[in-house]
Amino acid sequence: MNLLAPKYYLDFSCIAGKCKHSCCIGWEIDVDKKTMNKYTSLEGTYSEEIRNSIEMSDVPHFKLAENDRCPHLNEKGLCNIILNCGENCLCDICREHPRFYNFTNAGKEVGLGMSCEAACKLILSSDNFDEFVILSEDDEPIKATEFDAIFERKKIFSILKDKQIDTISEKICTISDYYDALLDEEHVKETLESLEYLHTAHKELFDKFTTSDTNDKPIENKLTRAFAYFVYRNCSEASDYEEFFLSLNLALVCTRLISSLATKDNIEEIARIVSEEIEYSENNIEIIKNSFILDDKIYKTLFE
Repeated sequence: MNLLAPKYYLDFSCIAGKCKHSCCIGWEIDVDKKTMNKYTSLEGTYSEEIRNSIEMSDVPHFKLAENDRCPHLNEKGLCNIILNCGENCLCDICREHPRFYNFTNAGKEVGLGMSCEAACKLILSSDNFDEFVILSEDDEPIKATEFDAIFERKKIFSILKDKQIDTISEKICTISDYYDALLDEEHVKETLESLEYLHTAHKELFDKFTTSDTNDKPIENKLTRAFAYFVYRNCSEASDYEEFFLSLNLALVCTRLISSLATKDNIEEIARIVSEEIEYSENNIEIIKNSFILDDKIYKTLFE
């Protein structure tokens, strides 16, 4: 199977010390077994500092320092493990972030998570969201299903690329009508109210959600790219109609949330926050999806 990636993926690079929202702050970082074994036998002047920084619990992890900083994050925002031992000594989480993987009928896919500010900026500036490149060959078997989420994704992308449909609001309405996935404002507000938040300020921000169309034309293209990203990340692995329908509603909620809160000056930060609070919490994803569960008979009617 091929490992596919959006074309813009090739342009991504970590901005390290320039990052305002370091992924090395505020997160407990687990150390995978393979890397733990490497650390155990690692030699050199910095090896003992690495071993002493790990909490040996059921799942080994780095003990956070003051202000929830990774103990290896220096004052310049750079990683001391990379500086002293090289990137090959990073654990899986640190090496892979902000990447995510989809397992689809068409093969294994990789993408970039929008909670990373560098990835977010790249995604919202790239109009080639429907173009893919082959990165390598991957032999991992992927279970085929009768439902082809990639085919549905292509239909959605074709609507987003349709120059005959003027605005992102019209495009979203076209997609929502096609899949009968129109959002009810009060329903979404109640769902957002029930989420688990990393930051109280973000809950207060999300309380401002509305389904009203944006009047800020400069953010139209970025909203289009954001919606394409949410569809790519969340809908691509769907194995049946129900899973696709729920994932599409998740994508719609995230996009509408950005639309109702963003301006041309803050859209990248709003998109990053939405991704951070929703996509990086399995509980929040399930809360939103479950709020759209319908009767099985309705699903069959929607997709026949």
